[in-house]
Formats: sequence, C-alpha cells, structure tokens
Amino acid sequence: MTDTTPTLDPRTTALLVMDYQRGILDALPDPQPLLSRTADAIADMRAYGAAVAYVRVGFTEADWAAIPPANKPFSFLGRQRLMHHADAATDIHPRLAPEPGDIVVRKTRFGALSTTDLDRRLRDRGVTTLVIAGVTTGGVVLSTVTDAADRDYRLHILSDCVADPDPQVHRTLMTGVFPRVAHIIDTAELRSLLHTK
Repeated sequence: MTDTTPTLDPRTTALLVMDYQRGILDALPDPQPLLSRTADAIADMRAYGAAVAYVRVGFTEADWAAIPPANKPFSFLGRQRLMHHADAATDIHPRLAPEPGDIVVRKTRFGALSTTDLDRRLRDRGVTTLVIAGVTTGGVVLSTVTDAADRDYRLHILSDCVADPDPQVHRTLMTGVFPRVAHIIDTAELRSLLHTK
C-alpha cells in the first residue's frame, strides 16, 4: 500500500517535545546527537510559526501518594520518591529550553495527554496534527501516539528524534507498530513538509 505523507500546515500543527529531561536522557548511551536533531526540529517549527509543546514528568508528594500499588512502574517511582518535580533531573534539557508562548505541561504517567490539560490547550490553538519527538520510544512515545490516534490527531513521528535504551523495543515500534497509525518521517523530511498557505 502506498502512503503519501501529507504536508504540514504550521497553523494547525504542533511539535511535542516529550521527556527530554536530564534524568531520562541519562539512560541513553549518547544523547547529544539526539538533542542536536531535536533542537533543529524545534527551530524549524518556530521558523514557520507552528506551536511547540513541552511535556515533562515530575511528581509532588501528593502525586506519589496517589499512585496505586497496581501501577507497576509508577508505584516504584512513588516508593523510591523519584523524579520530584523540583529536582534538577526533571528539568527540560537546557539545549531545548522553552520560549515564551510555548506550551509546557507536567505529567504523572507515561502519556502526554492523560494526566495533563495538553489536549485542551492544543485544541484551543486549532491544532489537529502532532509531530512527535520523545524519550523513550517504549514509554512516552508509545503511550502518547496511541492516545493521540484515539483522539483523531494526524500524527507524524520524527524517527531521528525518538530513542529508547532498548534497541529492539525501538525497532519493533518504529517498523511494526507506529506506521499503522502515524507517518514516520525524519527531520529533513519535516523541513520539506512544512509549508504556508
């Protein structure tokens, strides 16, 4: 089946920069090339006037207390008191720092949409298409892509701006799962798809 990737209208498109936080990037062997490519994607989106939204994970004491034992990954974080929202490990990497007018949300689960008001804020701006950059592929990217597809967003995943510590998980998702619900592009293709009407 031939699938033509649609062009991107900056007026209705947002780049999601998800979990690009020091404590999460530290799990990757060399995050510097990833950071450079994502910084380029942010600059391209800004140059066309598209929205940029940052998603970070971070917990308050109340958030930790609200995690039920049945939630395997997050109950561990709660018990260990990891990723406190004011800890430097939860800061967005300074190379990708948000600017005035960007959307910034804090989440307490894998997905960017389920525990935040991000969906409403995107809809308020008329956003119908999401370009995805995130760490990790098997965490925030998987959860957000699945949820966003159910919410009827058009999706583009930046193949060179997503990463996972487990290469097999990354490969399986990028080749076998995500192409069913999203267009897989890279940062070079992003530039060619952006246009103004």
